[in-house]
Amino acid sequence: MLATPALLGFGTGLSLIVAIGAQNAFILRQGITRQHVWVAIIICMLSDIVLISAGIAGLGALIERAEWIMSAARIGGALFLALYALFALRRALSPTSMATKNSPSESSAWRVALTTLALTWLNPHVYVDTVLLLGSIGNSFAGARWQFGAGAIVASLVWFMALGVGSRYLARIFAKPRAWQLLDGFICLFMLYFAIRLILPLF
Repeated sequence: MLATPALLGFGTGLSLIVAIGAQNAFILRQGITRQHVWVAIIICMLSDIVLISAGIAGLGALIERAEWIMSAARIGGALFLALYALFALRRALSPTSMATKNSPSESSAWRVALTTLALTWLNPHVYVDTVLLLGSIGNSFAGARWQFGAGAIVASLVWFMALGVGSRYLARIFAKPRAWQLLDGFICLFMLYFAIRLILPLF
């Protein structure tokens, strides 16, 4: 039983994070050019730990005061997942390749760090995914919300490490629109499944 929220958190977190985005494109590019990729990876991982934990903790305190928020979290989370599924479907129907050309000059560790921080903390989409979306879904599990949060955090750690370390191989694959089309198709189905599972207890 305790493993279920963690697995759901891992799956939901992974489904959100693998979508094409500024963070992923930057880490992929740094990995290909071998320019301080671990600086970017560590910053992204630590940022997600803070943001996901904040989402779980913040909404968790509200749920303890008002039980009706749990139902609202389920509805909101399901709507968000359904919306992301539609976005993934749209990307799958109109796939685009990712630009991953080598940088013309060496970037310093500080420049990579500042760029990563900007792409993470100045991107509103990051807050929607972590604090709002994962926080809302996680708190629908009430007492097991931290297991869900832990699963989402592990998904973030695994993805960023895999993306950074395997970027030289992933670049050849995901430079092709077909690869992203298949991946986004999987994300669409995955999110629809969890949206339905999340809202079913209300009926």
